Amino acid sequence: MQKELLKWYEKYGRHSLPWRNTKDLYHVYLSEIMLQQTQVSRVMEEYYPQFLAKFPTLTALANASQDEVLAAWSGLGYYSRARNLHKAAQTIAPSLPRTEKELLKLAGIGRYTASAICSFGLSQAVPVVDTNIARVLKRYFALVSVKDSLVWEYAEKFLNTNEPRAHNLALMDLGSMLCLPKNPKCDACPLQRKCQGQTEAELYTQKKKTQYESLELFFGVCVQNDKIALHYSTEKMYRDMLVLPRVEPLEDNFIGNFKHSYTKYRINVKLYRVEEFLEEIVWIDLKHLEEAPISSLIKKAQKYF
Repeated sequence: MQKELLKWYEKYGRHSLPWRNTKDLYHVYLSEIMLQQTQVSRVMEEYYPQFLAKFPTLTALANASQDEVLAAWSGLGYYSRARNLHKAAQTIAPSLPRTEKELLKLAGIGRYTASAICSFGLSQAVPVVDTNIARVLKRYFALVSVKDSLVWEYAEKFLNTNEPRAHNLALMDLGSMLCLPKNPKCDACPLQRKCQGQTEAELYTQKKKTQYESLELFFGVCVQNDKIALHYSTEKMYRDMLVLPRVEPLEDNFIGNFKHSYTKYRINVKLYRVEEFLEEIVWIDLKHLEEAPISSLIKKAQKYF
């Protein structure tokens, strides 16, 4: 089945992804951090090439300011990823560790990311388990309601130690392209002949429904001399990012409102004109706003400036 899997990957795998066509370990590392919680297309077309253009090496990233890094990450969300990436770069530049054990010591790197860097960047014979690979393995071995540790054990047993990198990438692509959470394309799957869970595929994708939390946030907008008043957030959601200052709502000063989503939050944002501030502010030139560490929430609010 390992051979069948590799034959399928050779023909149908996503070989054009830029981080699969590089031997630069930093590039592989960056792609893995970006791909956490973000669609492949957005990373490949927007953020990955732009980020590397600004910070082509680990040393360049380490030497940058946190504001510069967060600005390059602006709109990608989950900003702790950018802060951890920057912190790790400052710790290890000019080069990344080359073992799982050492990689796990870095900020923002867990078991999956460490193994992915070792497998995809260094072709080491280690198992890799992300959401897609876990779904393939659970179905193939009929693992129902099992702990993650057991899935990793099966990943190691099934690993093709002669071609570990291609094997792990093949499983990842299989989960992304054929072994889908709903309506898997079993007839096209190279593992179908020995898959133990194909007749009850839905059993292996059960998960808790995400509970979203509603928020209502009130922000002030003040523009003077083509500069906008912003505030460095200390709150978890946008920590170290520039945000609009919070205000007490006064309906006479109401400008407009819009909806925004962030992780588990569904936010109703209301904007008000303001001249006095409850928080310490900084003035940012509107012409250079895109170069500042702002979130997609601020970008949505721009039409009201």
